[in-house]
Amino acid sequence: MIPRTLAGARVVRRALAVAVAAALAYVTVPPPAGDRVVRVYGDLGAAEHVAVVVPGSDTTAATFDGGRAKPYSTPGGGARALLAEARALDPGARLAVVAWLGYDSPATLSLGVLTGGAAERGASDLRRYVTGTLVGKRVSLLCHSYGSVVCAGAVPGSGVADTAVFGSPGLGVSSAAELGGTRLWAGSGARDWMREVPKLRIGPLGFGPDPAAPAFGARLFGTGSAGHSDYFAPGGESLRNLTLIALGRGGEVSRG
Repeated sequence: MIPRTLAGARVVRRALAVAVAAALAYVTVPPPAGDRVVRVYGDLGAAEHVAVVVPGSDTTAATFDGGRAKPYSTPGGGARALLAEARALDPGARLAVVAWLGYDSPATLSLGVLTGGAAERGASDLRRYVTGTLVGKRVSLLCHSYGSVVCAGAVPGSGVADTAVFGSPGLGVSSAAELGGTRLWAGSGARDWMREVPKLRIGPLGFGPDPAAPAFGARLFGTGSAGHSDYFAPGGESLRNLTLIALGRGGEVSRG
């Protein structure tokens, strides 16, 4: 028991150190505010399947569809990559992709990224978008990093068919069962630095267990050697699997 206790104490100390560093950074690096962009790629009216890409922290109007070294790591670039992959897999697929920055994405170096305030506010707006604008469509949520916390809050009662989270810090719930009837998928790239971040909750800080841990109850999809910004990289295992999920072809997804 002693070694486990000491190991647990080290994890807690590390998490507290991260929280303190973020709190100090928050003083000098305020989160972006008011940058909200929702853009549709493909024909939403004719679509049978709709994938909604929900980005994580440090996403603004300036980086929504550009401003980064990897174009596919932006919401717009990821949406285009997904649509192109869908056309390659099935030229007749009736898929539209929505890049949804409908919430105030917190800065990575801020206290906001460790707490659920922005996610809770965004979840209400995302649920309203899914149940209103997208009513009658088969909807999949594809949620990156802090965006996965937004999605977890939006999913219950929304009728979303599939929810895929990747590079996630946790979902704010203890298991997939707490998300209702959605089919939960989780991916964690071999080179994603998020794998090293402790997944726990201390008071208002943190989001609890890792959804990519086997005990969480999600279906694990293959991501290969993806880094934190590589899940929509063309030619990658992750992009192919996310596209299959969006098309409702879960039986063809390679497992992680």
